Amino acid sequence: MTPKPHSFHIPVMGIGYTLDTPAKVAHLGIDSVISLVDDGLMEKMRANYCRLGGTEYTPIPVKSHDYRARRITAYLNLMQTVVDGKFNAMKREKIEPGTEIYRYLNLLPDYSDLKGLYKSWLSETGVEREKLENEIREKLSKGSIDVNIMSKGDTVRYKSKHEPLPAEFNDAHAAVRGFMKSDLENASLIISAGLNPRLFTFIGTFPEVLPDKDGQFNKKIVIKVSDYRSALVQGKFLAQRGVWTSEFRIESGLNCGGHAFATKGMLLGPILEEFKEKRAELKEELRALYVKALTDRGHAAVDPGEILISAQGGIGTKNEADFLRTYYRLSSTGWGSPFLLVPEVVNIDPKTIDLLIKADENAIYLSNTSPFGIPFYSVKGNTKDEEKNARIRNNAPGSICPKRFVALNTEFGEPAYCTASKDYQTLKIEAIKKSGLDPAIQEKEISNVTAKTCICVGLGTAALLVNNLDHRVEGDTVSVCPGPNLAYFSKEVGLNEMVDHIYGRTNLITNPNRPHVFLKELSLYIDHLKNEIEEAIKPFQEKQKMYLEQFRDNLLSGIDYYQRLLTKMKNESIASRQKIADQLLIFKANLLSGPQFNFVPVTSAVLK
Repeated sequence: MTPKPHSFHIPVMGIGYTLDTPAKVAHLGIDSVISLVDDGLMEKMRANYCRLGGTEYTPIPVKSHDYRARRITAYLNLMQTVVDGKFNAMKREKIEPGTEIYRYLNLLPDYSDLKGLYKSWLSETGVEREKLENEIREKLSKGSIDVNIMSKGDTVRYKSKHEPLPAEFNDAHAAVRGFMKSDLENASLIISAGLNPRLFTFIGTFPEVLPDKDGQFNKKIVIKVSDYRSALVQGKFLAQRGVWTSEFRIESGLNCGGHAFATKGMLLGPILEEFKEKRAELKEELRALYVKALTDRGHAAVDPGEILISAQGGIGTKNEADFLRTYYRLSSTGWGSPFLLVPEVVNIDPKTIDLLIKADENAIYLSNTSPFGIPFYSVKGNTKDEEKNARIRNNAPGSICPKRFVALNTEFGEPAYCTASKDYQTLKIEAIKKSGLDPAIQEKEISNVTAKTCICVGLGTAALLVNNLDHRVEGDTVSVCPGPNLAYFSKEVGLNEMVDHIYGRTNLITNPNRPHVFLKELSLYIDHLKNEIEEAIKPFQEKQKMYLEQFRDNLLSGIDYYQRLLTKMKNESIASRQKIADQLLIFKANLLSGPQFNFVPVTSAVLK
């Protein structure tokens, strides 16, 4: 298999931010991820691309059969066509300043074999130069067009108000079908948000997930996880259904953008260490189940190859990325939030990018605004929240819910509601007011209800605004969900500058006090534990006490791990390692003696 040109990828961001990022970067060899949430937005973007490219556009109406899957297939096919066209045109260009092939080669990391060939070409003349140029052109490869689905975002769709369609037309099911039937080449379906047994079983019904005679997959499965156990459980479930997991993408539980899936105090370094130590064991356990499932179904048992491990969440410097990649043997590192400051690559409107440029550590916060009921990173002052707050002040809380992608709550019967919708919030507030609870508790409960905002619309609106597309239904207010790492990047840049930063050829971090990625995550988890303690029922119930004890002890074990790891972090300066060591001691002392953490003695095993 041809080595990847780059050692980083651009993860999915929101719904619309990276919706057409592959069309902007894949011909340059960079992998990126599209969200498959909003088929309506994809349809509008497809119409726009067809118009700009002078090609025929055939609409796929909402009332047509299997419209969601067909829209997704059509959009992904369009992306593949656009990327192929750009890539083939690039390969015919002269290697000279101002061309895309020149840009491609200069974006490559210095340790790339292809970059080495290019440097040799620069110093040669005549026949040897021509020979090297032909070799360079042969070795050019595209970035992959990958897609993301949230397994829990499997909203039921209805034939009539109380007659649901079969499960295969649920949102996530239809998205899987749309991806599988597309023309994407060597693409990955990235599954986040945990195990959905019905959906995972459905994935196993597609022949597209089967390997060819050489064990290669045209449609690959990648599972985004926050710990080893989750990877093993989900990987085994798929393997038993004849589906191979080509990659586990580990994301920090808290030092990430979008939805945050906090672990019980397990930190990124120790988690990656477990994957590193158990990689062979993981492959063999999954392979045995996978081979049996294939043979039971009458398929040839081809060796599926290695399981790739990648990581993302809060990475901000070349040293951090290089250490993660080399020490933990990662195939790639994900750089998400910093790319929100690269409008050349993502769909982001001027007002929102200005908000992000000015955002500091206090402006980016973990909110309870997501109707999924999962903590969700947001930025203070975003226009979607401003709209929500205005509706609350006018005694008209909730959204009109035009898309229903998170209509999952059946508290008030069928059809299900989205908890950010006006209909749900009206019913829920009425129920709270009739509950007989203490007025102060009622007020808090109502505040929790009205905190939810319509991210289905808000996370896609920027794509409509920057492409001058019809947004009368969606409005012009925007949600944005960067991770905490964005606070340390404070200016708009182009793709070349961001890639140069990733590979250490320039420095875009404007805050000299930015903590190391491991320290930042640790501080976020300590703050999270403090909040858990504050919100826990007092006096502590035994189950609560056990949970909090495990959380704290995992943090202490993680600190001990990082203290041992420091000797291996040779690419960090002595001063940087000393700074990390000093901060680890402060965090450890706080956890051991801080008054808020004295709810139960530290176990002797942790103290060792």
